[in-house]
Amino acid sequence: MNLSEYNGVWVYAEQRQGVLQKVALELLGKGKGLAQELGCPLTAVLFGDQVEKLGEELLAYGADQVIYVEDKALSHYSTEAYTQALCQLTLERKPNIILMGATFLGRDLGPRVSARLATGLTADCTDLHIQEETSNLLMTRPAFGGNLMATIVCTEHRPQMATVRPGVFTKAAKNHESIDLSKVEKVSMDFSQLKDKVRFVEAVKELKQTVDITEVEFIVSGGRGVGSKENFKILQELADALGGTVAGSRAAVEAGWVPPANQVGQTGKTVRPIIYVACGISGSIQHLAGMQESEYIIAINKDDEAPIMKVADLGLVGDLNHIIPELKEQLLLAKAN
Repeated sequence: MNLSEYNGVWVYAEQRQGVLQKVALELLGKGKGLAQELGCPLTAVLFGDQVEKLGEELLAYGADQVIYVEDKALSHYSTEAYTQALCQLTLERKPNIILMGATFLGRDLGPRVSARLATGLTADCTDLHIQEETSNLLMTRPAFGGNLMATIVCTEHRPQMATVRPGVFTKAAKNHESIDLSKVEKVSMDFSQLKDKVRFVEAVKELKQTVDITEVEFIVSGGRGVGSKENFKILQELADALGGTVAGSRAAVEAGWVPPANQVGQTGKTVRPIIYVACGISGSIQHLAGMQESEYIIAINKDDEAPIMKVADLGLVGDLNHIIPELKEQLLLAKAN
């Protein structure tokens, strides 16, 4: 394979019902930096039906150019249709790097595309860098159950592919200046010979009263050290005083103290709140992978040698049952004044 033929960084811009997903905008921010290091363009690739209007938004969020494919076959996500579209574009245009979100769609599409293109895929990445000596993409992800971080390189094949966990990177800043719509290119494709084994019948939505912890600015998170589900009530009181929400470690979720949707860590969600309060959490590498990019970390733990203390901006050693109520009272007092 002649690797020199491959050029450019692509971001698969995932959209659902005409709405760009946040992870796509996060990848545009990271992809822009990678493209600048390599001296190549950043391209957003978009699939769907009647999605042309999203091209302008993708340019505003940092894409140098947008390639989109519109077709009724792409109106709802289909493994075969989306795989055909991305593989066909890749074989024609030869990008060096393809990034996509590690969402349930990205985790389905990425492996199928990499297999057809006979290249590698590093899944659930938490960091991406360009190796200075070789210009290869260094893809970092948790390995061995999250007990260490592995950096993987695809040296012999192209494109280099990675899925990235939502929330790992900061969303790109939006450009409010005029946009050059000539940078948006529509590509026509024939899906008439598509042999899709799955047929879309109906989309059923269920409304749930849930909070997306990746969007919350203040999180009070509990671990095994909280002791019981009843003890999470004081965490909830502190979260209410902050105007935030309660989350938990894997241990807290497995114990039934916190719903799975609010799990922080390698097997949960990656969060970047303004304040993250870790209560009774030791700070395993699996948990740190999901919260260490928080702006300000407060750790409350009886063990002053706990790993969480090494990443905390403020460490409070003691019984959380005494510390948290005092924190709440001081916070309410400060608000009152």
